[in-house]
Amino acid sequence: MAYRVNNIGLWLDEPEELLGQRAAEKLGVTRSDLASVRVVRAVLDARKKGSPRYIYTLEVELAPGHAPKRLPPDVSESAPPPEPPQRVKEPERMPLIIGTGPAGLFAALGLLERGVRTILIERGREVVARRKDVAKLMRDGSLDPESNMNFGEGGAGAYTDGKLSTRINHPMVRKVIETFARCGAPDHILIEGKPHIGSDLLPGAVAKLRDELIAGGCQVLFENKVEEVLYRDGRVSGVRLADGRTLESDRVVLAPGNSARELYERFAADGRVVIEPKPFALGFRAEHPQGLINSIQYGSAAKNPRLPPADYKLAENLEVDGEVRGIYSFCMCPGGIVVPTPTQDGLQCTNGMSNSRRNAKYANAGIVVTVSVQDFEREGFSGPLAGLEFQRHWESKAYELGGGKFFAPAQTIPDYLAGRVKKDPGGTSYRPGLAHTDLNKLFPERLTQSLKQALKAFDRKMRGFNSDDGKLIGIESRTSSPVRITRGEDMQSVSMRGLYPAGEGCGYAGGIVSSAIDGLRVAEQIASELA
Repeated sequence: MAYRVNNIGLWLDEPEELLGQRAAEKLGVTRSDLASVRVVRAVLDARKKGSPRYIYTLEVELAPGHAPKRLPPDVSESAPPPEPPQRVKEPERMPLIIGTGPAGLFAALGLLERGVRTILIERGREVVARRKDVAKLMRDGSLDPESNMNFGEGGAGAYTDGKLSTRINHPMVRKVIETFARCGAPDHILIEGKPHIGSDLLPGAVAKLRDELIAGGCQVLFENKVEEVLYRDGRVSGVRLADGRTLESDRVVLAPGNSARELYERFAADGRVVIEPKPFALGFRAEHPQGLINSIQYGSAAKNPRLPPADYKLAENLEVDGEVRGIYSFCMCPGGIVVPTPTQDGLQCTNGMSNSRRNAKYANAGIVVTVSVQDFEREGFSGPLAGLEFQRHWESKAYELGGGKFFAPAQTIPDYLAGRVKKDPGGTSYRPGLAHTDLNKLFPERLTQSLKQALKAFDRKMRGFNSDDGKLIGIESRTSSPVRITRGEDMQSVSMRGLYPAGEGCGYAGGIVSSAIDGLRVAEQIASELA
């Protein structure tokens, strides 16, 4: 019998060989009674400054004839492995999948596991060739609107970090992580509390997953932009590509990512697919020397070689002008760089990324404030695309403030709080470069005051966060989709049968893992209809 043993702690100076002994003690048996001990999860607990430790979850198997007299609260019998998906009959026309981000790739994987081949359509390039376009954008601000940080195989996550941590608790989380590990991501993601692949390794895993899909009979069409989703008698009938070709199918999975603005605009214009504005969040990228963050988070243990580059997670709910808003850190990247993520000329936006070793000089994270439909209306934007227009408006302002060529407007945190332009923001990981300016010129006053109040609260939690070593870089605006393609419990558009909105771009996920799970759920639904 195998058991799951939780909450086994080890201080940094204790060897992992003690894990088996402590598991045996918790089970009330001797160490020799354990036939095997396997680490299934390891989480760093750094709440006690100067004395961090790792907390482990173990899978242990007892030798024949041995069993605990009773199961302590932190111990449970291990669950059996899940049954493989049941195969179903293939439809006459292969389902189409728009987008090869996590939602699209995992929708294709989920269907292929059930015997259903698909055609994936991607406007950008395959993930390895896409690296050159990303590098050129970072080097000199040259943007390819069809292949960049957001568009191309792997989606926005392929070159913005590869974090597999998620706040959702879903049985498919493990499947997503195991799939990436099977496709070449490092095995340590299987046990990390905050699994992270890295932007240098994730593209290879994405390419291997695509090769697996093709080997199973799927087709992948790169550099093919979907111009229009076609309908007939209230049901999807296929898609029209930018080169004029038409692909027919009565099932289309819509997983284009949160920057597919042309598609959203077409849906809003023809009125046949219900689309609505969705709240999201925007703000800045905060960048600090990684050594400073290590010192704040780890205290006197900051230089211990067993500790990874420190991260942080900050959040406040504050009332400003009678409204309560959430302000929080987003996509924190230890040992990472700030990167440009525009998809159109004249619009400035940023994100962060880390390579697998997380060994860059700086740490960065989005510091963002939630915005609502009411905020859109106050700025004169209404209708289903109000959030998109609000988002685009501030990206345009940020571009102007940066002076063009995707230079990012930037300011030290103390100067931003004081409303002055005094100290140069100094060194940065961001290329093409920074434009020293007053970020108070961005965003409505109520949002600016929310961000400022939150920054002061963050500094009380992390002393030194608001020092001159910290800077804000503009802007972080694509935290999630500003629209939602409304769907029902059957995962289909409420107004168009056979159209399956999925992933972050359609308003149903946030991040690699939750998007992948949403794609798997869509695959499950389609398979149930074909069974």
